[in-house]
Amino acid sequence: MRRVIVLIVLAIVGAGWYGFAGSSTALAVNGTSVSDAAFQGELHAIATNPGLYCYLSSLANTAIFTPGAGRDSVTAATEAQWANLRVEGIAIDHYVAQTLHYHPNAAALATAKVSLEGELAQAATQTSNTCQGTPAEALAAMPAEMRAAQIEDQASSVYLVSKLNKTIALTAANIKAYYESHLSKYNTLCIAVAVVAPTNLSAFAAAQKQGLSVAALAKKYSLDPSASKGGSYGCVLPTSTSYTAVRSDIGTAKVGHFPTTPLSYTPQQGGSTYGLFVAATSETRTPFAKAQSVVISDIQSANSTTANNVKAGILYAAAVDIDPAYGRWGLSSSGPGVFVPGLPAGSGPSSTSHLSTAPLLPYQ
Repeated sequence: MRRVIVLIVLAIVGAGWYGFAGSSTALAVNGTSVSDAAFQGELHAIATNPGLYCYLSSLANTAIFTPGAGRDSVTAATEAQWANLRVEGIAIDHYVAQTLHYHPNAAALATAKVSLEGELAQAATQTSNTCQGTPAEALAAMPAEMRAAQIEDQASSVYLVSKLNKTIALTAANIKAYYESHLSKYNTLCIAVAVVAPTNLSAFAAAQKQGLSVAALAKKYSLDPSASKGGSYGCVLPTSTSYTAVRSDIGTAKVGHFPTTPLSYTPQQGGSTYGLFVAATSETRTPFAKAQSVVISDIQSANSTTANNVKAGILYAAAVDIDPAYGRWGLSSSGPGVFVPGLPAGSGPSSTSHLSTAPLLPYQ
């Protein structure tokens, strides 16, 4: 699927109307160009159609900024990010056509349209967004050239992914086989914790060496309310949002044992920093039916890594020209891409990253 290859970094901000006076081309990739008028029309469609805005933002799974007003409103990030998506799509189309000699026919384009609509719907569900209208209506809201490009990009990407040796097709048989070969990754974990004061860490370590059980250690040294239950914190399914964090916190410790090295835990209200120990008290096989959604997500992630490595190679070899008003083509630690154009001080908006933090305990 195209979005397996093209990880959208789209942050919908609003449409910008400043460009080089008289410029007729917004971007060109390997000889294929997008006119300035067409590119501005795409930005305008995104900014003014709530359904399209919502579905693309869901697909991006990124922060959504409030559109500004006027010619030079909050625009630089949108223009560069949308330009980046268009460059990637055109580059993939060119590679598939020139190297794999594939040109999607009418049937492939019809299939790609359905595939793209499905991805839009899935993205909205995963991000808990209730988008106005249907994915089909969102596509219909695109200018004709934009819609045709997105569907053709989808078709080319689907074909490219199908030709990658290391990708796993999402068939029922493959999903079940992946689950069977990674059973321990999907075990349900029942856990216990111990929150230990700094002054008791040495005594805790000594008691560990003496063979004190997880429950006994928690009851004797833990300041967490779960101490009365031997540190028991219940069980965590692979579908839990805390599952990855719990596995990481357990580390390589055996079932029924706390790690020997504590994690650091500072309560949200501040104050002292404590030692945190997390142990798996049991691991049980999670039925496939309960783990299936996570298995699919893991396969998609693995496919994404493989496909994005291929995408990076395609972009390294691409000949790209961008109107400087919309961005600049360059190289970052994550590979080639379009960067926000440099603007004089005070001529454009500033952005602030608002990071949310959550307490390590409880796991919920």
